[in-house]
Amino acid sequence: MSHVMHRGATSDLPEAVAGDGCYLIDRSGKRYLDASGGAAVSCLGHSHPRVIAAVQDQVARMAYAHTSFFTNRPMEELADLLIADAPPGIDQVYVVSGGSEAIEAALKLARQYFVERGQPQRRHFIARRQSYHGNTLGALAVGGNEWRRAQFAPLLIDAHHISPCYAYRGKRPDETEEAYGSRVADELEAKILELGQDTVIAFVAETVGGATAGVVVPAPGYFKRVREICDRYGVLLILDEVMCGMGRTGSLHACTQEGVAPDLMAIAKGLGGGYQPIGAMLIAKRIAQAVAQGSGFFQHGHTYLGHATACAAALAVQRAIKDENLLANVQARGAQLSQALVERLGNHRHVGDIRGRGLFWGIELVKDRATKTPFDPALKLNARIKREGMARGLMCYPMGGTVDGKQGDHVLLAPPYIVQAAEISEAVDKLGTAIDAAIGSTA
Repeated sequence: MSHVMHRGATSDLPEAVAGDGCYLIDRSGKRYLDASGGAAVSCLGHSHPRVIAAVQDQVARMAYAHTSFFTNRPMEELADLLIADAPPGIDQVYVVSGGSEAIEAALKLARQYFVERGQPQRRHFIARRQSYHGNTLGALAVGGNEWRRAQFAPLLIDAHHISPCYAYRGKRPDETEEAYGSRVADELEAKILELGQDTVIAFVAETVGGATAGVVVPAPGYFKRVREICDRYGVLLILDEVMCGMGRTGSLHACTQEGVAPDLMAIAKGLGGGYQPIGAMLIAKRIAQAVAQGSGFFQHGHTYLGHATACAAALAVQRAIKDENLLANVQARGAQLSQALVERLGNHRHVGDIRGRGLFWGIELVKDRATKTPFDPALKLNARIKREGMARGLMCYPMGGTVDGKQGDHVLLAPPYIVQAAEISEAVDKLGTAIDAAIGSTA
């Protein structure tokens, strides 16, 4: 009997013992194609020699030094690399241990920024329904998934939620995508005015929606309109690129495809590729300067900030992405994945929508395509698909609650950037059979 408190009390999980490129191997020797990167984490697969060597070298020299006493070379070099490729205006990096920590840091720095500037009345955060920003209490508060929030609601700070930019469910038949994007973006302005334009700290959004809604791609012009509204009312724009960033959508930062730059941005998963736990907050120069010229310190911190070994791993991951020209592979294999999904599932009677960018794709499942009616949540279709996939040696990332936190099912795919054409074909073939088997078992 395991003494580990697993995610599910009744879980009977295989034991992973080795990694080989895009595959994980369990104790019995069975191979699993990691078509989801775990949770969109393993961007270089599971055995990249350059990253392994960097971690081993750093541990041999110095594993860790607390950042209240020392800086360290891997952290400084990682920050330099990230700023060299950052969106315009970003000037500093705050290195943490994961995505939830990065969001928490962004929320706190955003509040402190306005306190430093003599605007302590700013206290409200606005985010979107069906968003996911992490599982710590601050991140959960701005997150918009009701199932995750419900039992912890008495512990959460007040946050305000507007509609997501979710065209499959929200766009009217008489609207263009641009008109739809403008309409839902305008909800932000209405909410700011409702709360009081000098009381809002920030708008928090995933550039491309991740796990909760299943890779929701923004409508053209949506984020440019959001950026205009934030600037008009002095509200900060916090972009969550924990899942969609660091190359996942085909550009290093997803927001560059939207033509906008945030004031604060959270990154994580693809930053270190799973070789070490790491995340980071990217910070606009004016925000960092307000703190430096005010109190002089960010009133926040964790024990493992700027962990030298984690930074060495992330630095090696990011250098590998550059040196091996992997963003080009993300774009090429992403186009192949898109085409293969449409060919295999585009006319499937229970596939309502296929959406994504780069190597980040979501498939939304419905009971009825014409009405977009979701399956009964009691069927737990998403869990059935995961089981059927694992049985076939496929790791995919199905989730429930796609529509409103309770109803709806989707599957997320996020294979490693090193994935090859044959592995894309294998992933789509196995996914198609897993979906068919799972739906068949509900009959």
